Amino acid sequence: MAETIQLTQHIEAFIDASRSTTQQAASLDAIASLVRKDVLTLETLVTEMEMYLTTTDNVIRARGILLLGELLRHLVSKPLDSATMHSLIGFFTERLADWRALRGALVGCLALMRRKNDAGMITITDAKEVAKSYLQNLQVQSLGQHDRKLCFELLECLLECYPDAIAALGDDLIYGICEAIDGEKDPQCLVLTFHIVELLAKLFSDPCGLLAGFAGDIFDILSCYFPIHFTHPKGQEVDVTRNDLSRALMQAFSSTPIFEPFVIPLLLEKLSSSLPVAKVDSLKYLSDCTLKYGAERVAKHHVAIWSLIKDTICTFHTSVLSFAPESLNGVEFQENEIVTESLRLLHALVMQNPSFVSLIIADEDINTIFSSITSYQSYGEIPLQNKQKLHTVARILSVSIKASIASCNLVYQSSFTRLMDILGLSVRSSSDDCLPNYNCTISRRLNHGALCLCIELLAASRDLILGSEELVSKSVYGDEIWCSLLKSFSALLIEAFTFSIMVTNEDGDDGDKYLGVKGLQILGTFPGGCLLISNIMFERILMVLLSVVTENYNDELGWKLALKGLVNIGSSIRRSHESEKAQSYMSIVVEKVISLSSLTDDVPFPLKLEAVSDIGTSGVDYMLKIVKGLGEVLCAKISEVYVYGNLRSIEILVQLLKCFSSKVLPGMDNIIDSDDIFVQFAANIWNQVESCMDPKIQIHEEEVLDEAMMVMKLVVAACSVDSQNIIIQKAYAVLSSSTFDLKKSTTNMPICLDGPKINNMSSRDDWILSLFAAVVMAVSPQAHIPNVKSMLHMFLILLLKGHIPAAQALGSMLNKMILHTNTGDISSDCSLEEAVNIIFNTTLWIFHDNSSPSTSRGTDANEMDLTTLCYSFIKDRCLPVHVIIGLAWIGKGLLMRGHEKIKDMTMIFLECLLSGGEKSALLPSSEQDVCYSVMKTAADAFQIFMCDSEICLNQKFHAVIRPLYKQRFFSTMLPIMKSLVVKANSSLSRPMLYRAFAHIVTDTPLVVILNNARGLIQMMLDSLSNLSNDILHKDVLYSLLLILSAILTDKMGQEAATENAHIIINCLVALISYPHMMLVRETAIQCLVAMSGLPYTRIFPLRTQVIQGVVKALDDPKRIVRQEAVRCRQAWASTASRSLHS
Repeated sequence: MAETIQLTQHIEAFIDASRSTTQQAASLDAIASLVRKDVLTLETLVTEMEMYLTTTDNVIRARGILLLGELLRHLVSKPLDSATMHSLIGFFTERLADWRALRGALVGCLALMRRKNDAGMITITDAKEVAKSYLQNLQVQSLGQHDRKLCFELLECLLECYPDAIAALGDDLIYGICEAIDGEKDPQCLVLTFHIVELLAKLFSDPCGLLAGFAGDIFDILSCYFPIHFTHPKGQEVDVTRNDLSRALMQAFSSTPIFEPFVIPLLLEKLSSSLPVAKVDSLKYLSDCTLKYGAERVAKHHVAIWSLIKDTICTFHTSVLSFAPESLNGVEFQENEIVTESLRLLHALVMQNPSFVSLIIADEDINTIFSSITSYQSYGEIPLQNKQKLHTVARILSVSIKASIASCNLVYQSSFTRLMDILGLSVRSSSDDCLPNYNCTISRRLNHGALCLCIELLAASRDLILGSEELVSKSVYGDEIWCSLLKSFSALLIEAFTFSIMVTNEDGDDGDKYLGVKGLQILGTFPGGCLLISNIMFERILMVLLSVVTENYNDELGWKLALKGLVNIGSSIRRSHESEKAQSYMSIVVEKVISLSSLTDDVPFPLKLEAVSDIGTSGVDYMLKIVKGLGEVLCAKISEVYVYGNLRSIEILVQLLKCFSSKVLPGMDNIIDSDDIFVQFAANIWNQVESCMDPKIQIHEEEVLDEAMMVMKLVVAACSVDSQNIIIQKAYAVLSSSTFDLKKSTTNMPICLDGPKINNMSSRDDWILSLFAAVVMAVSPQAHIPNVKSMLHMFLILLLKGHIPAAQALGSMLNKMILHTNTGDISSDCSLEEAVNIIFNTTLWIFHDNSSPSTSRGTDANEMDLTTLCYSFIKDRCLPVHVIIGLAWIGKGLLMRGHEKIKDMTMIFLECLLSGGEKSALLPSSEQDVCYSVMKTAADAFQIFMCDSEICLNQKFHAVIRPLYKQRFFSTMLPIMKSLVVKANSSLSRPMLYRAFAHIVTDTPLVVILNNARGLIQMMLDSLSNLSNDILHKDVLYSLLLILSAILTDKMGQEAATENAHIIINCLVALISYPHMMLVRETAIQCLVAMSGLPYTRIFPLRTQVIQGVVKALDDPKRIVRQEAVRCRQAWASTASRSLHS
């Protein structure tokens, strides 16, 4: 009883039109859930709803029938027996005559007819009755949009799911559909109507059948929509686009050949339209109709279609040839959509009926163009209009060839031999496997136009073969006409292209070189299975291009073209897996360019490296060979510098290392099983450093060592953990052989700072220590570093002597260490907490002048730890700076992993900033610069904390990175920095605090800054004002100003800026005159322009101040600043005309 009452309440809630849509939907879901869970049967539900379904109250009856229809839509997967289905569909079929309850009847019919077979479907007889009722009772165009859409969906469902049931309705069905769709304007409904026509064409597919008599009527209805002109009110959400409508109409047009007499004339007429969209749509529709109507029906329109295609391409094809090396990839034509669609239509026509080519070949205009453009010898002689015509003909012939083997034969028969005659090439001296005499056959400059067309024909025929796996694998075209012609002229073409590359152009025309290289590249990339180009010819092509790379290096364009051609040929070999060609390429090209890099000839070394690195990108095997070969060259150059003291090789060594880090090693990222190569490469470098570097040679080239470290890091980072362990063991063995005594690097004795400075180390030791640090920076957390505690002490000693890589290595070690000791991890003999204790609790002895470790510690040395050393201003002014930099990198490693020790380290740096200012006031003026240096370094430590380093502690080098670590640090530091700035009394401390704050802000993710803009702006403005007083802060000032600019151009930031408009403008106006950096002045003015867009009432009172301030910038020595000043003055002057409500 309770359930019945509850059901009645749900029914009445839905029936009541005054209820909200949310309440109605909830009631509908509740009833559907009861039926779905079998708490309520469908029969019981219908019985309970009988009154609502049959009442004479039109509103209640309409809502009741709609409720039943919606319930069935929700229960589409619930199985129903055939009797229930028959009863329900019979009810809704009758209700189609009840126009007041039509929506519910349509929804119910659709719900029942869309059911799947496993849930129960209506019978063909029932479907036929639905269709009859539909045709007899519905006047679709008199209904509202939603009901019309339901009507079309029902009709679509009948045609898709029950075609056999409704086909018997014959004329009545077709007439009813025409009546229903005629005059439809709604986009959603139109998509359905177009699809209905397509389905109707499939139902009555017989060209002589029933639909033929209605074809004209249906076309009259459809044709008024072409081309689609689709607009809708701005801001209105529409889920149908113009492309959706156009595609649906196109499919309706092409749905049956019966429409051909009507559709194609219309499309040809619209193709002549001046409206670009009409041209594009006409071409698209013609392409689709061509494929679907069939060759016989389209053939009668060939002449008219060709005439319009030709005119369209000639009118809109305005591109000319590009000689850039990148265009050798075949993308030199920049075509608009009209030309693209015209060529697509041409391809469809030729592919369907190769005889269409005869129209092109016989065309008088094409032949006139052909004759005129081949009358010019060089590219420079050809007028611009004729250049465009040249490429128009080239594209037409190219597309025709790519359509089919048959069309390729026709074009080659008519055009290829003609081009060979123009070029003066005779087949008499050529053979399949032998090359003619290259020194005597070509004696004059080749016709550029003929050469260009010839290359297009070659490229198109090659692409035709490459586009079909069957043709490539079976070589079924070997006896085709085009293949025979090409084989007979292939050797002579190689000779002609070679001559074009080598010819000296007196008028500076680069076209010959470009075409020569492109021609050789095309011939070199024909599939090997087609046997068009023998291996002898292929090797000849490689040698010609390689000779340009190795000898003609003064010809920049020719050199780049030849190199690009070689790279493209190598890439083609990789894609086609041609082993014979691959062997030739390896022996002729790869090995030659590797040997070239070791020769001391006249070829500039950067060009050698460019050649070898680019060649490596063409294939995995080539790159592996190059890495090995260049590794040997690298070791040889290291020996030249550090064994024989050859200073001239330093620049070459730097270039070689940069090539490795920027080109060669990144090119191996996706190469599988490269570990062996990397391990051997690293081992070779370590062997070189260990055995072949003279300790007496004192060459400290920081750039060389920095680049060598980067190469080592990239190699180690790319290895697996096992391979990293092998490299670490090798590096540790070499480290043990250095003059640095690892036995002294233990935790049971203090560190005595009496050893040699970094600059006094031997080159060998400097390399060993730096490269070992590089290895440590790059290994993954799972790798194993031996003797970790000694390593920590060693790096700590080096850190104190100013060795930055040691500091970075310490930061990396602490970042990747495990919290507790566990076998197999990076620090199996030392946990993170132990490492932190070692670093911060190690005792340091700082000896005075003329003292040594043997002297009594109480009288001749100061004893302190790292923290104390940061605050001390000892005789060695560099020592505190070294400590702070080292702690910054250590802190960065801890910060990134979220370690609590970072709080203590942060306070150390802040204490330096605060106490340094006080101590500075007590020191003589001659020693105050020591305090300044220490404080500046402490402020810059926050930049190290927050920056994304490319050197170490990044994802590439396997750093442990806690999500949102920057955001957390920013949130922690912001209130602290605000408090310290207020408390700071020293004129030296405050700017340094602002500098530290600026580093934190500029490296925090922008979204965090924008979310905190209200609390940041005041301190940012104070920072800008304070930092502008010292030229040494100019870079930090500019970075902070960029953040302010980002705030002013963001909607969220503008809200905060509006509240502080006055003080922001005061600050920016002052920066307009900043003398030390043009970028600051320019950005400040740009910020003022952004401020002009703030609410009128906030900025108008400041208008005069801004305009007067900007006047100064109108005389700025930098033009770009003056331009921004003019723009700013105009923007602020226009605020006078803005409304108070804007």
